[in-house]
Amino acid sequence: MKEDQLPTGPLPWILLLVLTLIWGSSFILIKKALLGFNAPQVGALRVISAGVVLIPVAIYHLRKIKPKDYLPLFIPGFSGTLLPAFFFAIAQTSLSSGVTGVLNALTPMFTLLIGVLFWKKKALRSQMVGLLIGFIGSAFLIIAGESGEISLNSYAFFVMAATFCYGINLNFIKVRLYHLHPIAITSVSLVFVLPIALIYFFSEAGVVDYILSNEQAQWSLLAVSVLGVVGTAIALMIFNTLVQLTSPVFTSTVTYFIPIVAIIWGLWDGENLYLMHYIGMVGILAGVYLVNKKPKIG
Repeated sequence: MKEDQLPTGPLPWILLLVLTLIWGSSFILIKKALLGFNAPQVGALRVISAGVVLIPVAIYHLRKIKPKDYLPLFIPGFSGTLLPAFFFAIAQTSLSSGVTGVLNALTPMFTLLIGVLFWKKKALRSQMVGLLIGFIGSAFLIIAGESGEISLNSYAFFVMAATFCYGINLNFIKVRLYHLHPIAITSVSLVFVLPIALIYFFSEAGVVDYILSNEQAQWSLLAVSVLGVVGTAIALMIFNTLVQLTSPVFTSTVTYFIPIVAIIWGLWDGENLYLMHYIGMVGILAGVYLVNKKPKIG
C-alpha cells in the first residue's frame, strides 16, 4: 500500500490497538517487577523470558542464515534488547512509568540522528527542527522533579541511553541485515544474547530459593515474564505483521499512542504529573511528528 494511504479493513487497526496496549503497558510491568527484584535482575529476566519463548522460532530460521551473519546478528540482540532491558529497569527505580513511556518516544529521533551522523543519511530541515524540539522536551522531563519542582533526575539518561541503543539497532539492521526476515532477526538475535542473561541472573547465590520462598518475588516474576513473552516476543511478531499488512508510516503511529497508555497506567497507580512533565511530553511528541513527517512531492 502507499505510504500515505490508510489501511482498509479492521485487522490492521486491531493490531495497532493491541500493539499500543502491549507496549504502553510495558512500563507499569517493569515497575511491578522491581517490587521483587533489583533492576539488573529485572533486565535479565525480561531477556530470559522472551528468549526462551523464541527458541523454536530461532531454530527454524537459523537453518536459513549463513554463518557470516551470525556475528552481525549479535548486535541487534545486544543493542536492541539486552542493554535497553537493563537501562529501562534501572531508570524506573527513580522515574515514573508514565514519564519513562514518554521518553521512550525519543527512539525515532535518535534513529534519525545516528543515521545522519554515522550512516550519512540525509535529513530534512523540518526533521532537524523536530530533533531540536524533541530534545528540548526531554530536557524538561530530566529537570522535572517528582513534586513538580526543578530538580535534575539523572535516571532519565538511562532511558535516553536505551533509545540511543534502539537507534543504533534500527540503523544497523537497515544497513547490514536488510536481507534477512525481521522475525529471523528478532528471534535469532535474542537467543544469541540469552546465555548472557541466564549466566548473570543465576550467578547470584540463592536466587531460586528467594523466588520460591517470597510471594512478592513470585508476583514480580509473573510481571516480568508477561513483559518478556508478551511485551517483547509476541509484540515484535505483531509489529512485523503490521508492517507487512500496511506501511512503516502507519505502523510508526504507535509511537504517539504508547505514551498515552503509559501515562494512564501511571495515573491509575497513583503517579503524579506536573506542568513541566506535560510541557516535556508535548515537546517530545511534536519532535517525533516532525521527524516522521514525509516531504510532499509534486
